[in-house]
Amino acid sequence: MEEEKKASAKEVAWFAGGCFWGMEYLFRKMPGVTATRVGYMGGHKENPTYEEVRSETTGHLETLEVTYDPARVSYEELARFFFEIHDPTQADGQGPDIGEQYLSAVFVRNEVEEQIVRRLIDYLRRRGLDVVTRILPASTFWSAEEYHQNYYNKTGGTPYCHVRVKRF
Repeated sequence: MEEEKKASAKEVAWFAGGCFWGMEYLFRKMPGVTATRVGYMGGHKENPTYEEVRSETTGHLETLEVTYDPARVSYEELARFFFEIHDPTQADGQGPDIGEQYLSAVFVRNEVEEQIVRRLIDYLRRRGLDVVTRILPASTFWSAEEYHQNYYNKTGGTPYCHVRVKRF
């Protein structure tokens, strides 16, 4: 019975940091991450399509949903990793991907998550980084079309705008 409880323990976090393909590729390799889904969050359009989000008319950001085992990895470790695999100082997108759908944001579910993210941003700012990452309340996560899920593993590619830079 105890083993069954451990196996089913999971939490969810949402991060937006540019192209969701690269974010997913790197998070999938992180110990304790049990599942990922790419999709959209933060806008006003219900069940948006990729083309609608890309047109910058929905207010949604390309977002990664990370399901994780809190006994193996903490929310703070995930958030630190997020800040290391994208550029939290780029205000208009990520790398060559420019547009509001590529902005940097963390969608938080509660005050504890918000405090963790604020503390990490404050730390980075004290180190001289002009962090523009937004902290937004979690809302409905709309899953992207199937062809976007696990994209780089399906296509054999690797991320072109996500590289890990140690910041902590």
